[in-house]
Amino acid sequence: MMSMTCLTRYTIVASFCAATLFASMPANAQSAPAKPVAATGATGKIGFINTERILKDSTLAKTAQQKLESEFSKRDKELQDMAAKIKALNQKLEKDGPVMSDSDRINSQQQLADMNRDFQRKQREFGEDLNAKRNAALAIVLDKANKVVKEIAEKDNYDIIFQDAVYVNPRIDITDKVLKALDASSK
Repeated sequence: MMSMTCLTRYTIVASFCAATLFASMPANAQSAPAKPVAATGATGKIGFINTERILKDSTLAKTAQQKLESEFSKRDKELQDMAAKIKALNQKLEKDGPVMSDSDRINSQQQLADMNRDFQRKQREFGEDLNAKRNAALAIVLDKANKVVKEIAEKDNYDIIFQDAVYVNPRIDITDKVLKALDASSK
């Protein structure tokens, strides 16, 4: 019974302290919403960058794209050659199939199925490898671009710089400035 009374007293004291603290707060802190920064006389500086343009137009992104193309061009050529062989074998089978012996036709069909399966596997591996390398290269470009954006924001006193928006006034678009700085830093 004694511990229950102590708990009740503690609850009453805590409630009283909370009520006293709340009552001692300024009236505008209790009910008025916070005023926006602009309303107090300070103005914010806002910028916007078009990430898609940075990933497409920056020298760093173009260099990464060229590197990917040269790295994967041999495999792409092999896949194109393989697709041409499959197409030629398929046309031959359609043309000569009716006059072929059953065993030759079955062998050709099996060969075509094996080639198709191998082609699809190699094509899937090619796509996965290309996407992984592309994503890694773009991550490097984005990381460097984000550092450049931060430098510009600090140097030019931007309060916030957006990357995505439904509408952007060209006046706040700093994509060209970021592209120039990114290209200069990557040389």
